[in-house]
Amino acid sequence: MPSDSAPHLASHSPVLTTRGMVCSSSPLAGSIGAQVLREGGNAFDCAVAVAAAEAVTLPPMCGIGGEVFALLYEAKTGRLHGLSGSGRAPLGATREYFAERGYTKMPADGPLTPAVPGEVSAWETILSRFGTRSLSSLLAPAIALAENGFPLAYNISRYYSLYREKLAKFPTSAAIFLKPDGSAYQAGDILVQKALARSLRRVADGGAEEFYRGSLAKEIAAGIAAGGGLINEADLAAHETALYENPPSVSYRGHRVYATGLPSQGVLTLELLSLLDQFDLAASGRATAETIHTMVEAKRLAFTDRLAYIGDPEFVAVPLDELLSPEYAAERVRGVRMDRAAETVPAGILRHSGGPNPSTSYFNCIDAEGNAVSFIHSLSMYFGSGFAAGETGILLNDRVGRGFYLDPDHVNVVAPGKRTINTIHNYMVFKDERLALVGGTPGGDNQPQWNAQVLSDILDFGMDVQEAADAPRWTHHPGTDPRSIDSPMTLRMEDGFDPAVRSALEAKGHTLAPFPYTGTPGAVQLIAIDPMTGVRSGGGDRRADGYPVTE
Repeated sequence: MPSDSAPHLASHSPVLTTRGMVCSSSPLAGSIGAQVLREGGNAFDCAVAVAAAEAVTLPPMCGIGGEVFALLYEAKTGRLHGLSGSGRAPLGATREYFAERGYTKMPADGPLTPAVPGEVSAWETILSRFGTRSLSSLLAPAIALAENGFPLAYNISRYYSLYREKLAKFPTSAAIFLKPDGSAYQAGDILVQKALARSLRRVADGGAEEFYRGSLAKEIAAGIAAGGGLINEADLAAHETALYENPPSVSYRGHRVYATGLPSQGVLTLELLSLLDQFDLAASGRATAETIHTMVEAKRLAFTDRLAYIGDPEFVAVPLDELLSPEYAAERVRGVRMDRAAETVPAGILRHSGGPNPSTSYFNCIDAEGNAVSFIHSLSMYFGSGFAAGETGILLNDRVGRGFYLDPDHVNVVAPGKRTINTIHNYMVFKDERLALVGGTPGGDNQPQWNAQVLSDILDFGMDVQEAADAPRWTHHPGTDPRSIDSPMTLRMEDGFDPAVRSALEAKGHTLAPFPYTGTPGAVQLIAIDPMTGVRSGGGDRRADGYPVTE
């Protein structure tokens, strides 16, 4: 963990407390969560209140038309639970349906792209098992923000301009997220979402039953049908949230790192860490060409395995134990060259397999008792599908469009009721069976890469949580998105890396590029817990609007 001798490279010092803390990309949502803690709610109550507030204040990233994955640590029992609020493809989403309509890849936006939303069900599942407050009381602040409006923060506001054309395609969305003259909202403008407020109020009164089987479900389904989409009342009624114990984990530098299980891409962060544990990164030096090259080559190995082997476990036998084993990692990295980037990277050969097949918002919170939540929710791409369902004010995700393939032999070919492997995931780190770190970031396929960089900065190089959240980052593109999978490989680097390091990476065969303005370089949120003193250290990404808020 943090070293006293490490130079302080952050925008400001970590926020310290011995009580509760919330780290959110939305200052308004973080303040609401902190107030829940001050009023005696626990971390699980706090998480639901923050999630609902983010669903209102961060519509480019998340909403009640999206999905959830979470890790939930219960201090009194020492148990760690994983939660999957991933939605299924509608029952009408066959490969033939899209092929017959001329699609060679899944559509990029619109009413054909959503999976069944899982957010609302996840809230109720968390509260029914761990909460102490009512859903209606925890949604009240979010409803007020939607009803009365709130000023757009600076970082999040730029997405309204960047994705104005996407929103303008769909009248139900344009009416909410564009000004009456069709122009984009700017920082400081007041965004009012009265239709969303009405839908949230119905959820507060009727719970998940109203959203998935009640009159609101009927309105959502009717709005999707009117737009030409496939999700119907039966699809909504069939949705379930999965709560499970023993999330997958690997050892890294003497710590145990847990991540959300399938169908999230938590396994991808874990395999990447397992591969990197075979190298002495500390000896190579932080942000050196050797360390970055090693991490990029390990990323390529892990992502190739993900594309070859990992799909919805209800449809595909996923050899998870072998993929995450130290023995497999040791064998997998044997071909990594330190002097040169590999020309091609094949999938690994697994003993127990028939062979390989051809945006988001993250927050975390902890309470005075030590209960902790690592929570990520997403509409997938910015503003999701771009399509709001009828007059409900609910913007829908685009997970079906973004995650599935139309190749009939692909492990992630679209199928009715199937869940795509979901890019969003998060983690918790334990040392000697004690919670040490809660973290995550939005960013699609960048998440495993940024998670590995952040964890390496903390565990290999002694950075504190604020330094690790602020440090310059890179991402290797493409990842797993079907629409960009055939793009040329590039190493996208933020400003702040030594020019000599860039030159050395190019000499090793990497093609460098700046990080695209239309994307987010992440919004890392971290809470570290000192095992000796119990002091909690919060770090919030300089790239986002939020900051750690204490109880």
